Parts: sequence; C-alpha cells; structure tokens
Amino acid sequence: MPSQPFLFFPYFGKRLSLCRFLRFEMMVVVIIFLALLLKKHALTAAAGGLTFDIVNLGAKPDGKTDASHALQSAWARACSSTVASTVYVPKGRFYVQSGNFIGPCNYNSITFLINGTLVASSNFKVLAKSRTWISFSRINALSIYGGILDGQGTTLWACKNSGINTCSLGATTLEVSDSQNILINGLSSVNSQMYHIVVYDCQDVRIQGVKVLAASNSPNTDGIHVERSSNVTILNSNIRTGDDCISIGPGTSHLWMERLACGPGHGISIGSLGKWWEEAGVENVTLKTAHFNGTMNGVRIKSWGRPSNGFAKNILFQHIVFDNVNNPLIIDQNYCPHNQGCPGQASGVKISNVRYEDIHGTSATEVGINFECSPARPCNEIRLKDVKLIFKDQIAQASCEYATGTTLGLVQPSNCLV
Repeated sequence: MPSQPFLFFPYFGKRLSLCRFLRFEMMVVVIIFLALLLKKHALTAAAGGLTFDIVNLGAKPDGKTDASHALQSAWARACSSTVASTVYVPKGRFYVQSGNFIGPCNYNSITFLINGTLVASSNFKVLAKSRTWISFSRINALSIYGGILDGQGTTLWACKNSGINTCSLGATTLEVSDSQNILINGLSSVNSQMYHIVVYDCQDVRIQGVKVLAASNSPNTDGIHVERSSNVTILNSNIRTGDDCISIGPGTSHLWMERLACGPGHGISIGSLGKWWEEAGVENVTLKTAHFNGTMNGVRIKSWGRPSNGFAKNILFQHIVFDNVNNPLIIDQNYCPHNQGCPGQASGVKISNVRYEDIHGTSATEVGINFECSPARPCNEIRLKDVKLIFKDQIAQASCEYATGTTLGLVQPSNCLV
C-alpha cells in the first residue's frame, strides 16, 4: 500500500498526512460553524428576541385546517415571555376561525408578523355570535406587520343586499381595544364582513401603509374606525370599500390623517355623533393630503337630529383633491336613519372651528358645499380658504343653513356663510 502523502501545515510547524489534515480541516469547519451559531444565539439573546412560528405549533398553510389553536399558543408564549417576542405567520394561507389575543403581557414589546394570509370562514354563520374575527385588547407596545387578512365577507354582503332580515350583523376583521403604543404597518384587509380595522379606547396608535379592499356595494365595511381614542395617526394608506373609508366616533381626540387615497366608499366621516344625550366629543382632528375618487361623500361631519351634549371642534381639512365626488364638503346635522327616534328634533351637537384649506376638484353633485347645521346649536367658526369645486365644467353651488364663518383667498362656489 503506498504511503500517504504528507502536507506541510506551517501554522503548526509540522507535517500532517492528507487524511489527518482533512479530518483536522473538518474539525475547524465545525468549530467555526459552532462559533457562528453561538454568536448568533448571543446576539439574539442580547436583543432579547424570541420567535414563535405557528407552523412549528401545528398550523398548516392549506387554507382549510383551523390554525386558531396554533395562533393562540404562539400568543400565549409570546405574552408570557419576559423578553421581546414575535408571533410569526409564514407564507401561505391559514384558516383561522377566530383569534382573541388578550393582555396584559409580561414584556412590553410583542410583534405580530404576518408574511402570509389569514383567512376567515366563507360561512358567515361561523362568526354570527362574534363581534370581531381577530382582536387584541389590554396590550402595551404591540406591532402588527402584514400580510393579508381575508374576511371572506362576500356571502354576508349578498345576504344583506338581498333584503333578508335573518343575516347576521357581521364581524369586524381586526379590532384593537383598551391598548396603547400600537403600530399597524403594511397590513392589507380584504373582503371584511363588517368594519375592516377598529381602534377603540386606545392611546398612541400609528397605522401606516395599510390597504383596504372591498366591493363598492359591501354594506357597513368601514375601512378604519376610530372611537374613544387619542393620539392616533393614519398615514400612507389606500382604502377602497363600501362604506366610510375612515369613520371617527365619539371620544376621539388628536387624530392625524395624511397622504390617503379613498374611493370607492362613503368618504371620511366624523360621526355619526349625538346618538345619545351623554356623549364624549370629537376634537383636534386633521386630514392633510388626500385624494377622493368617486366617493358618495368627501369630508363629512354628521350628527343625529336629536338632543345631545356632544361636540366636534378644532378640525382641519387641508390639501385635498376630489375626483367626481358626491357632496365634497358636507355637514349634516339632520342624520336620522329610517326616520326613527329623531324626526322633528334638532341636533344638540355643537360644531365649531372647522377649517377647509386648499381644496380642489370635481363634484358629482350640483351642490359642492352643503352645510346643514342645527337650529338649536348653529355651526360657527367655519373657515374656507382657497377652495374651488367644479360641477360639469361650471362652478358648483353652495348651500348653508345655520352656519357662520369666514372665507379667505379664492373660494368657489361663492360664500354662503353668514
């Protein structure tokens, strides 16, 4: 048998046989690999991060097998962790019957990362007794990155649009309540049964890069609803739905909305307000840089035509473009659906200090500015600056009732404020 060749390995200052050298080289590779692995583990530990993949907990990306238990298990582990944690939904379609994620958690930093799609049941009766499909409550410091939430609401819409009275109300796709320091980033919500995203009783919420999609005839599918919440920011989002793109309920303050696209839909609405006598008001609301396309309304403030101590004040609508929009600028204080509980009464909601600045575009209705305020509590401090609305190549008209205020710059249609 020929002798094994020898190699000189200068680092060790001696010769090694080829086999011994290869064994040594393999050992070096293993040591380096283990060192890198330990380094990665050390970095992870230093960052304090844990990830809980729902597939590792039994979820199947087939769109049929219920992944609710795996999601709840991942959440329970993340919520009980003493370090920052991530609930991870990988690519694929995961059927989720429902998900209710409740805090408080041990550590104030949880990420819910969705790279795939969460799918609700196509049978709306599955959620008939539920108000929400996916909900988070009593949480501090939650970040939700999307990903797609598919509410599969088309069968419920068809039921409602048929006039059948036995349809369920429907479930909100995503609700965050009684929480603070919330981020919703890059999420897409499609075909929600009812509201797409609801923020209720929260503080310090940021929603950005969100996409909402539902048919124009999908009833009650508000894109984003904010109520009893403060310091909420909505940025860089595109909403196409069958109801309000954004609806703002009682008790909302310091809401900032910027760089938004709305349509189809019913526009952006403050209200309805004043349904009840004792009701928190709405204040410090800003909408800047928005485009409305083919919506039923533009920017709207609406209140029930009935007594209330509610209010809406310190509101700014600025840098807005309308494209074939019904009722671009509207205040409606005679809201009374189905003429029940309010005919013959006047709204008690006080509307004041509302500014409309740098607003242009085309109206699909002859009246482009329509301010129908309450005879009991007239609107005041309404300000129009640099507004131009066109209807069929002509200046649109304006109509005002019980509204006082001022204009500045070029305002067309002509001022109807007193």
